[in-house]
Amino acid sequence: MTRLLIIEDNPELVANLYGFFEPLGYVIDDARDGATGLRMATQNDYDAILLDLMLPRLDGMTLCRKLREEFQNPVPVLMLTARDPVDDRVQGFALGADDYLVKPFSLKELDARIKALVRRAQGRQVLGMLRWEDLQVDTRAPQAWRQGQPIALTPSTHKLLLCLMRAAPSVVRKQEMEYLLWGDDPPDSGALRTHIHELRQQIDKSFEPALIETMHGVGWRLLGPAATMSD
Repeated sequence: MTRLLIIEDNPELVANLYGFFEPLGYVIDDARDGATGLRMATQNDYDAILLDLMLPRLDGMTLCRKLREEFQNPVPVLMLTARDPVDDRVQGFALGADDYLVKPFSLKELDARIKALVRRAQGRQVLGMLRWEDLQVDTRAPQAWRQGQPIALTPSTHKLLLCLMRAAPSVVRKQEMEYLLWGDDPPDSGALRTHIHELRQQIDKSFEPALIETMHGVGWRLLGPAATMSD
């Protein structure tokens, strides 16, 4: 089962994509503007994203840059565009796109490209696991292990922990975490601190050393030398 996010504002093309991919077993979500697409991409786990370049509210290039640089999200991105200038392709790849397809395109070719992207991503992240120090986290289910001990996460702490691990050892800003959980409508600032406290209780309270460090006035980060992929 491949989970696919389509970020495209052409309703006819979106309908055609649903009609072709759903019978093949794909599970599909779609967003008709860039801001909604970015929120969905950061709040949910997808195997691949189809991303149009010309979008309302937030263009595809900016969305891809934010997804990679601000949210450290490695999900495979295939850009769709009605244009074919070399500069666009070069810029897209520089911003973190994995593949590029010019409209109109063959749906069979698109299917083949998505499958290739998903296979490569699975090779980089075997069985959907991330490891940092003695902490291991399932990217697809709210489950973690530290020093071999199982830890049940909530959906919110799971999202926050994955965000920290993908960014580590860099700092994740408070605003990025709020957007990850609540999009453009975050509650009062105490709500995020409650979730961070809960995450610390889950992964730091019973273990040494503590991994989550507060960068006062900025955000949080994980302590340790480097992240590695693991099976």
